[in-house]
Amino acid sequence: MSENSASFLAKSTIKAADREHRRKINFNISRYNAVVPLGKQQFTNVHLAREMAKNAKWQAIETLDKQLETFEAKITARGAKVIWAETAQQALDEILKICKAKNCSTIVKSKSMVTEELHLNKFLAKNNIESVETDLGEYIQQLDGEPPYHIVTPAMHKNKEDVARLFTEKLGTAPGLNPSQLTLVARQKLREKYVQAEIGITGANFILPDIGGIAVTENEGNARLSAAWPKTHIVIAGIEKVIPSYKDLALFWPLLSTFGTGQKVTVYNSIFTGPHQPGEKDGPEEMYVILLDNGRTNILANTKARESLYCIRCGACLNACPVYKNIGGHAYGTTYSGPIGSVITPHLRGMGEWKHLSYASSLCGNCTEVCAVKINLHELLLENRQEAVSDNQTSFVEKMAWKFWKRAMMHRWMLNSASGSTKSWVVNAFGKEWTKHRSDLKFPEKSFSQLWKEKNKNSNS
Repeated sequence: MSENSASFLAKSTIKAADREHRRKINFNISRYNAVVPLGKQQFTNVHLAREMAKNAKWQAIETLDKQLETFEAKITARGAKVIWAETAQQALDEILKICKAKNCSTIVKSKSMVTEELHLNKFLAKNNIESVETDLGEYIQQLDGEPPYHIVTPAMHKNKEDVARLFTEKLGTAPGLNPSQLTLVARQKLREKYVQAEIGITGANFILPDIGGIAVTENEGNARLSAAWPKTHIVIAGIEKVIPSYKDLALFWPLLSTFGTGQKVTVYNSIFTGPHQPGEKDGPEEMYVILLDNGRTNILANTKARESLYCIRCGACLNACPVYKNIGGHAYGTTYSGPIGSVITPHLRGMGEWKHLSYASSLCGNCTEVCAVKINLHELLLENRQEAVSDNQTSFVEKMAWKFWKRAMMHRWMLNSASGSTKSWVVNAFGKEWTKHRSDLKFPEKSFSQLWKEKNKNSNS
């Protein structure tokens, strides 16, 4: 068992038994479940909309090299600089290089899962650069020293009392503030940082190659401020974020907001196409776009797993997953949790160390059912399991157990030769992980085959 697998089992065991944790997350997810069906009503045919989005992502991913080259040519023509980063370390080195060139001491950063993938805040802190999360949920998590708990709702596992206590401890606020008061405190603190920061960093919801643009959607306006106030704007985007055209935003923005939060569309929707141009009154003086691979081409090269690159990070599969709702986001031990994280992490970070995530599923198919772009998530989890076995990423004991099982299943006499008590002993002795939190399995003394023969014998007589 790998260290990551052992950590996952330990954390998930604790969280699965934590009823207060389960109450909080189920309460928060239920709020989304109540409004998502209302958001879907804006679509005349929501299934057709999802199918159209999937086809658009298929087109973008199948021609990804050309799409990215077109994007680079278009946005550099407007004065932006494009940097290609094959690994996380290359991306971090390039960011540090820019920071040093600008004598940067403070950065404001909007919500971005790809920067979490890079562990950017910790890296910048080691280099004496303050990086401040400006999304309220991310800001709460940063104050608490925790990574995001959810792709869309970083602090989903906290209630208002938890946040009030945290602000009192970290910011010295009066105890027992209500959500509106807490938000105003955060607003005051963060507004000061926008003015101080030399660099603003955002992610990208979509890359628009036809116009050379970066599309960002949000509810708080913090991404827009992070891009506009500082003199330098850095965008960090995974290469899979491409959609064919800016016209597709009319489909993707509502899909992302509806399946993510139940909104018809999020409050702030921006397209950044470079630094401010002559005659424009605002915007950064310089803009950098870092296109990050960091294992994504491993998925691109895998024809079966490639479909997972269609993901638009709406978080719907997390909200639907019975496993996620019981163990929470942090138990996964990786940036991307839930079904989509279990699909892509073994390819991004290595099947040997992370294959266990593909087994952390009931295969109920609910993740596939709710996916905004109809990714066959539960089938991809099965594909990961198959790949792990094909690559000999299984233990000797597991291999022998399955060989024995197969042989027994293929030979009826072997099943009938053992008594019910013998079968029970074998299964419970070798299936200790299964019975650790469950009652022992108990086989009947006679098999169905034996009972059938006895019944027919008696009827014939």
